[in-house]
Amino acid sequence: MKAEGWLFAVMTVFFAVTGLIYGFWAREPAGKAILTVAFLMSGLVALFWFIQHQRSGGGRAQDRKDAEIAETAGPVGFFPPRSGYPVLAAAGLAAFALGLVFARWLIVFGALVLALAVFGFIFQYRDHDDGGA
Repeated sequence: MKAEGWLFAVMTVFFAVTGLIYGFWAREPAGKAILTVAFLMSGLVALFWFIQHQRSGGGRAQDRKDAEIAETAGPVGFFPPRSGYPVLAAAGLAAFALGLVFARWLIVFGALVLALAVFGFIFQYRDHDDGGA
């Protein structure tokens, strides 16, 4: 988690420097806003990874130079075999987007289908045991 934190910290610095340079020379607000949001989002993710590293008491075996491969052996977690919810989410989002162009009723239909897909994503495997990982 330490490596991920440093990766996003470098991205945060990049967006800060780029945003300051762009903000000094540019005359339009959209780029400034985008770079500001990118700076804030990457900073938030970097902060999250650094906090996770501290909470775990020094991190994972991958964060240590003296770690053995056997330390990372064992069950990783549960990976779902298949799901129809990505297709349902894509259909709901497509209907929602088409509704923005053509008809309000299609917006409502797309939002309902998208909500059903998100609900399915969240609760599809809620009772599944992840193997103790």
